[in-house]
Amino acid sequence: MKRHLSSCFPKSAAVSGLLLFAVCFDAAASDLYTTINRLRAGESACASAKQLPPLRPQETLERAARNLARGDELQHSLKALGYRATRSSALWLKGDGVNEQAARMLANPGYCKQLQDAAVTEIGIYQDARQVWIVMAAPFAPSVPVSEQAAGQRVLDLVNQARATPRTCGNQSFKAARPVRWNNVLAESSRLHAEDMAHYNYFSHSGRDGSDPAQRVERAGYSYHMTGENIAAGQMNPEDALAAWIKSPDHCANLMNPGFIEMGVAYAVDSRSDMGVYWTQVFGAPR
Repeated sequence: MKRHLSSCFPKSAAVSGLLLFAVCFDAAASDLYTTINRLRAGESACASAKQLPPLRPQETLERAARNLARGDELQHSLKALGYRATRSSALWLKGDGVNEQAARMLANPGYCKQLQDAAVTEIGIYQDARQVWIVMAAPFAPSVPVSEQAAGQRVLDLVNQARATPRTCGNQSFKAARPVRWNNVLAESSRLHAEDMAHYNYFSHSGRDGSDPAQRVERAGYSYHMTGENIAAGQMNPEDALAAWIKSPDHCANLMNPGFIEMGVAYAVDSRSDMGVYWTQVFGAPR
C-alpha cells in the first residue's frame, strides 16, 4: 500500500491469501524447521538455483499455526496476534501419525514452490497427533536502503531531470524549467514533517498542530517569496516517491513550477505506522 497525496486513495496491498494443502498419510516428522530449511536450500526434490536464506522460527507465527489448527483463519489470526505481514501463507498436512512422515511428504515437488518463496523470511509450526500447520510470512519491516543524504541527492537529481523536459500535469502544460538547488532549511522543514507523520501515524499537509506547509517553512527559518510541499507515503526508495509525485497533478505542478529555485526533501520510517515510510519535499523561492 502506498500513498502520495493528502487527497489520494491507497493502492492495493500485496498480501497473499491463505493457501491450503491437505495430505492424508500415516506419518510424523522430528525437526521440521531444519527439514524445511534444507528443502528451501534446494535439497532432495526441491532443487533450486537460488541461494535462499533459511526461514527464521517466529513464536507469533507458531501461535498463528496453533490457532489455524483450532479453526481460525490466517489473516484474522495474524491481526489478532499483532503480526503485520506483507506476505503470508500456510501449509496443512493431516493424517494418522502425521508427525513421522511430514518431512518426507514436504519433499514432494508440489510443496517446493511455496517453501522456496524468496519473499517470506519467517516461519511457525504447530503439530499435534493428526495434523501439522506451517505458517510462513514476511513481516512488515519498512526501510529505505539509502541514507537520508543520499536519498536527498537522488531526489534532487530526479527532480532536475524531470524539470528538463516539458510535461503535462493534469490539465496544466509546463515548459522545461531551470534546475532547482538544494536548501538545508527546506530539508529540515521536510524532515520535521515527515517524522511527525511517521511517528504519529497520519498523512496530511496539515500538521497535528494545525500548521500548513508555509507556516512550517517559516518556523524552520526560511523567508520565502513562494513555497510548495509534496508528501508521499509507502514508497521504499526515492525513485518511487518521485514517480508518485509526477503522477499527481498538483504535486507534479509543484515539481515543474518555474518559480521555484530551491528544494529540500526527507523521509522518516516507523514500523508502527500504517504506511511505514513517509516523505516530505518542500520547494521554495526566497525573498
